[in-house]
Amino acid sequence: MARFEVLHEEGVRSVHITLADEAIRAEAGALCTLEGEVRIEAPLPGPRAYLRAVLSDEAVFRPRYFGTGAVTLESSLGGFHLLELAAGEEWILDKGSYWASEESVELGVHREPSWTSFWAGQGFVDYRTRVRGPGKVVLASSGPVQEVVLEKDRYWAQGPYVIARTPGLDYTLQRPTRSFLRSFTTRERLIRSYQGTGRLLVSSTPYWRKLVAERRLLDAAPGDVA
Repeated sequence: MARFEVLHEEGVRSVHITLADEAIRAEAGALCTLEGEVRIEAPLPGPRAYLRAVLSDEAVFRPRYFGTGAVTLESSLGGFHLLELAAGEEWILDKGSYWASEESVELGVHREPSWTSFWAGQGFVDYRTRVRGPGKVVLASSGPVQEVVLEKDRYWAQGPYVIARTPGLDYTLQRPTRSFLRSFTTRERLIRSYQGTGRLLVSSTPYWRKLVAERRLLDAAPGDVA
């Protein structure tokens, strides 16, 4: 099996993958360096897969790296979480969460309910990446990741903090209070709800360097004079 390592240097993190006559897939544009006899190919998607990728704003191509050697992916001020899937185990990934996976992991798509997608600001058509084991998957996150296990329970998140969930959970957007007026006064108009039995991967606290960089980008609004 391919060996995945998350490296931490100079305040940034990267994923280093060692291959021994093996293959992996990664997000398009994620490559940093190659070592050894490792080749790259980018299989062309079918028309349906291409359309889904365009509608979901996910990558159309996910290159395949195969051979013997090492692959290092681009570094990030955020973090990476290694998820090892058992045979038949499935997860639905939030947009931008997929980073890399072993070839044995099946990549598919999941369509969110139209009204949930609309109120979440994603339009009426919103596809997410679905992964199915066995094998390892690397997820990109803004900070540390914790797993939340639900047993016929509910979890609320004010924002896209849940980077992955198991299919058994019902995902909707709801008002956190019983009335519209109370939701308006609390400034919590719609909140993401995950209900049922299953597991969540949550990243709610970004690494401080990433937070500082994002705030600087916000401060440098278009039209500002340098």
